[in-house]
Amino acid sequence: MRKKLGLAALGVASMLALAACSSGANSGSSSTPEAANIRVWLNGTDTPQAARDYLKTTFESQNPGSTLTIEEQSWTGLVDKLTTSLSGSDSPDVVEVGNTQAAAFTSAGAFEDLTDKYQDLGGDDLLPGFVTAGTYDGKFYAAPYYSGARLVFYKKDLMAASGLTVPTTLDQYISNGVTLAAANPGVSGIYFPGQDWYNALPYIWENGGEIATDDNGTWKAGFESAGSIAGLKEVQKVMTTASVAPKDGNETDPQVPFCAGTVAQLSAPSWVKGSILAPATATAPGCPDQEANLGVFALPGKNGGAASVFAGGSNIAIAAKSAHPELAYSALKIMLSDGYQTILGNNGLVPAKKSLASTLGTDDVAKATAAAAANAKLTPASPKWADVEAAGILQDFFVKIAQGGDVPTLAADVDGKINAILNG
Repeated sequence: MRKKLGLAALGVASMLALAACSSGANSGSSSTPEAANIRVWLNGTDTPQAARDYLKTTFESQNPGSTLTIEEQSWTGLVDKLTTSLSGSDSPDVVEVGNTQAAAFTSAGAFEDLTDKYQDLGGDDLLPGFVTAGTYDGKFYAAPYYSGARLVFYKKDLMAASGLTVPTTLDQYISNGVTLAAANPGVSGIYFPGQDWYNALPYIWENGGEIATDDNGTWKAGFESAGSIAGLKEVQKVMTTASVAPKDGNETDPQVPFCAGTVAQLSAPSWVKGSILAPATATAPGCPDQEANLGVFALPGKNGGAASVFAGGSNIAIAAKSAHPELAYSALKIMLSDGYQTILGNNGLVPAKKSLASTLGTDDVAKATAAAAANAKLTPASPKWADVEAAGILQDFFVKIAQGGDVPTLAADVDGKINAILNG
């Protein structure tokens, strides 16, 4: 979720800033750029093949003589690779980054300034939370690429066999999960691996807690607050009584246990529907035979309605050291075009433009996505937040909670670590 990236080490920002300062030769422009090959880094398999084909075909049609190469990167270890590549002589031209890590790269000067192109790329039609994520010091560096909200996918037959209905409150969702786990030994009533901190956030937010807040320039971590403690205890209850997922596991490829029959309910990004229904012969196999048995709903809040969930997604930017910034911008503009974004919407990814929300369709997943996205939240807007993720603090914290550790003690410990990084 997205996106689970992190800077490999503190101090990376300063290295990138120096590299960016040395790349002034890239800032020039001409009306007819010299033909070249443009390299676009896309991460994971989230971008559908139809969009990749559209990008390459459209770019090469609009820029005769030039070519575009898509290089797919793994999310695992990506930030280390970006940090090295964006500061070197072999920089890619266009790069996708997770929305929670965009601030680390924009503040480091790793991307071209797109401020004067904001309106051309969509202006106020762009997803505002992702515009904020791609903006630093009043300048716009990384455009929204796509978003996605977490939904709950469930097995209709298991729910019906236990006499349960789709929950309308967070408490009922938890109760359903405990019931499903008890009724189906070896099955997670709610799939919740220990490292999956993204899915823990709604419990904290719905109980009035926060991750960290900015108090006049000083960040204050919030896991010790009464609201957060209440939410964390709910998380621990789910992890210990409703989930049989590995206590030290992560959220990667959740469709695998879901399709293996060991998950009754799964909270995951909306685009995971495509993974669940992928062919059984795919690299990460799905279970298309479960399509009729697959239910979906937006995670309910403490008092009903949709809960606040983590808004995953990506930003897209031009590398400051791109040797062909004008051609790179041509590619970026295609990726923000209605045609390209419609393809993303048709494949379950929330488009970067608000006006294209209807491309998600009208099925149950689209309705649940719209409900969840309307109440989604982001991680703290600090350029140093990426360092918190890179340090693995939250993963370690929630693994200890999954293992039954004392919640207040663990919360105090993690708050101290987060404060030290965000205010360091």
